Amino acid sequence: MALEAKLHRHDAWELYCVTKGCGSRIAGDTLMPFSEGEVVLIPPGMLHRWEYLPESADKNGCVSYLMVAFDQSLIERCICVFPEIRNALSGMMFPSEVLKFGRRSSAEIRRILMLMSEMDELGRLREMLGLLPYVFKSTDYVLAGKPLRIERDVRRMQHISEYVMAHYVHPISLADIAAEVGMNRSAFCSYFKKHKGMTFSQFVTRYRLNTACDLLLNSKKQVSEICYLVGFCDLPYFVRVFTKAFGMSPTAYRRNKTIRKPIG
Repeated sequence: MALEAKLHRHDAWELYCVTKGCGSRIAGDTLMPFSEGEVVLIPPGMLHRWEYLPESADKNGCVSYLMVAFDQSLIERCICVFPEIRNALSGMMFPSEVLKFGRRSSAEIRRILMLMSEMDELGRLREMLGLLPYVFKSTDYVLAGKPLRIERDVRRMQHISEYVMAHYVHPISLADIAAEVGMNRSAFCSYFKKHKGMTFSQFVTRYRLNTACDLLLNSKKQVSEICYLVGFCDLPYFVRVFTKAFGMSPTAYRRNKTIRKPIG
C-alpha cells in the first residue's frame, strides 16, 4: 500500500476530499476504508492517516485530493467580525468527532473546493467564508472516529489498526495480534473490548465488510472475488455475514441506489 502521510495530528481543522484513489483511513479510534469522492472533516488534535491503495492511482501512479486546513481562531474571528457568519453558526456546537459527509454534502463541498483550487488568495478567502457555515451546519453526515484521550492507548490502538490494515486479507489470530502489541492473549481481549466496545474478531470483520462495500460500489469485481480479497475464506459464509450486517446480500447492496452507510 502507498503511504500518503504518516500518522500525524495538527492544531487545525482538516477538510479533506478524495478526488482520485481509495484506501484506508485511521482517524482517532476508528479504522475505515475510504473511496473516491469521500469528504471528511477532522477536528484539531486528532491523530489520523490516509493510506492509498497503489492500484487506485491513475496511469501515472498518482492519487489526488483537495484539502483545506483552518484554525479554530479563524472561525472565532469570523463570528466576531461578520454578523452574517455569527447568525449562520448561532447555537452550533463544534464536533469533537470525525464527520464523514453524505453524497449530497460531499458533492457540494467538492464543487466549492474545486473552485477554490483555481482562484487567487482573495477568491479562496471569499469562498471559505461561505463554506464554513455549510460545513458546520450540515446534518448530512455520519460519525467516523472518536478521539482517544490517553496517549499510551492512542499509540496502542493505532498500532492495532495499522496491523489490521496490513494483514486483513489473511487470517489474524489473537495470539499474533496480542504478541504484536506486547500483551498476552487474555489481557489483550479484555483491553480491546474495554476500549472498543467489541471483540477483536468483530472489529476485523467490520473492517473487512466495510472494505467489501467499497469494492462493491467502486469496482466491477465479482462478489466471489471480493470475498477472498477482503479476507473471507468461504463465499456462503461471507454472503451470510454481509446480509446479516447490512440487511441485504452483496449483490443487492451493489444494485441498491439509496444512501448506504458503513458499519459504525
